[in-house]
Amino acid sequence: MSVASTVYERVTTVAAASTYPGRKRVLAARSGIWIAIFAITMSFAALTSALMVRQGSGDWKHIELPHIMFLNTAFLLISSGTFEMARRRVTLGTQSQIRSSLPLLMVTLALGLLFVAGQYLVWRQLAAQGLYLATTSNSSFFYVLTAMHALHLLGGMAALTYLISRIAASHVSFRWTLFEGTTIYWHFMGGLWLYLLVVIAARL
Repeated sequence: MSVASTVYERVTTVAAASTYPGRKRVLAARSGIWIAIFAITMSFAALTSALMVRQGSGDWKHIELPHIMFLNTAFLLISSGTFEMARRRVTLGTQSQIRSSLPLLMVTLALGLLFVAGQYLVWRQLAAQGLYLATTSNSSFFYVLTAMHALHLLGGMAALTYLISRIAASHVSFRWTLFEGTTIYWHFMGGLWLYLLVVIAARL
């Protein structure tokens, strides 16, 4: 067999592998999660721009942030760490390693629940101070930004719950694309929250 024919066969094999249905599903899943992240980023960027424009009106009064917000931040950052530990176990590929990620995933879910519960307590504390959604421009932006983030995180928690159920069911095949997409989204939620915390602390 000539060198040219050997090269041709290898190129043909690679091209075929890159177009098989499974590969297309992987690319579609990755594209979908990044499109969602881009859309979320743009929506929060628009809200941030509106906040800065509104702040220039001259009647801006800063809000004293409840300290529990920083505890909530710790919950979310730790959950990102436990999710990453679970991802590293899953990448080993064996069925036992995949199932061994379940405790870490459940801890991640529990920490996400603690974060959302903590955010609810933050809203209750602001309400006790007489600050509601329509009280001031500051409080309006605070509630909108934190509530939108919490809703998007709940979406990630729903995906994580579904992922846990699939791994726990031994008869169901493991889908790496679902795991990878959920991991990326969860880390993004953590990074987005850090951004919002800086904006809220500096601007509200």
